[in-house]
Amino acid sequence: MTESDAAGPRGVLDGYRVVDCSIAMAGPFAAQRLGDLGADVIKVEPTAGEWQRFAAAGGATGNLINVSFLSLNRNKRSLAVDLKSADGAAVVRDLIASADVFLQNYRPGVAGRLGLDYETLRAINPSIVYVSISGYGETGPYKDRPGQDLLLQAMSGAMLSAGRKGEPPSPAGQYLADAITASTAFEAVLAALLHRERTGEGQLVTVNMLDALTTLQMQELSVFTVGDVPQERGEQPNAHVYIRAPYGVFATCDGYLALGFADLETLGRVIGEPTFAGMTPEVEGWTHRDELYAKTEARLATRTTAEWLDELLAAGIWAGPVYGYADLVDDPQIAHNGTFVEYDHPTEGRVKTPGFPYRFSKTPARIDRGAPLTGEHTREVLAGLGMSDERIDSLLSSGAVAGS
Repeated sequence: MTESDAAGPRGVLDGYRVVDCSIAMAGPFAAQRLGDLGADVIKVEPTAGEWQRFAAAGGATGNLINVSFLSLNRNKRSLAVDLKSADGAAVVRDLIASADVFLQNYRPGVAGRLGLDYETLRAINPSIVYVSISGYGETGPYKDRPGQDLLLQAMSGAMLSAGRKGEPPSPAGQYLADAITASTAFEAVLAALLHRERTGEGQLVTVNMLDALTTLQMQELSVFTVGDVPQERGEQPNAHVYIRAPYGVFATCDGYLALGFADLETLGRVIGEPTFAGMTPEVEGWTHRDELYAKTEARLATRTTAEWLDELLAAGIWAGPVYGYADLVDDPQIAHNGTFVEYDHPTEGRVKTPGFPYRFSKTPARIDRGAPLTGEHTREVLAGLGMSDERIDSLLSSGAVAGS
């Protein structure tokens, strides 16, 4: 009996099995979301461990598990297997026969060489939902390019929608391409499982980072393609080329604040800028963008963030503080929402980490286990497939699988 079995039904995906053969961030993050909703996620990784175990973001190495891996692989069991060995490949085929979802983000051609392509797995399990994540698409001129977050952000066009003309574009402050792709894959899995519930059919689902980031910009790109409005940055660092001024982050005498969609006359009264009188957001907000930004910037620099926020919010102007992570973690709304969760990990101690972006009244998400050690559940998973202790011992001895 697994920990999940002992605890009873965990969530809306209780009873579904996900085989996670993905690496790095996008695939593991998508699979973790499925695990948070109760799916039995089995992380199939090399006998030495997945690549992310050895790539510590921010240098946060942890004790036995670095923080990068810890953050992307909770609610999973680890099966460590040598997919290049005949016995290892056979183990995974046995696992596929009992699975509902298979998730991979191999480079083009790798799944086929390993015998883990869709057609092969469909022959084993016709109802499998097979999810393939790539950087640019399964085919086409860019299929072999590296699907790395920064490169996809750069290609998406979004960097040139903010900032000052002539200055270098700035990437997002998070791994945006990976995170959006993970959410897209998670959404696609749920839709494919719903289709299977209705029809009994499994299917191939493909998700790529370029399309995920492009379609995220539904409004902006439609303004360009349908509205014929050029994507032109101004002389001032407005936060978005397709939003009227003043819109952006402004320095105060002790920090920064964000300001957006202000009525110009009201803003002028609050910040003491008489030239805003008679201006309207939908006219001068577009035609005088750089002027509005520069004058707002000069006025806001004269007082503290707290002083301005008190006055701006009281006047009904949309404004807010600019946080660092230390501010975010301690924010009272974050505490009220229960955005962060804490749990004890057997090797990493007390862990505080972002929790779940959704709430269910009947089947809440929860953490049953933290990120596993390499092969921590190999014996448990294989026993669950009906293998004898002798067979498991033989696989461990041969190196086809690894674990305790």
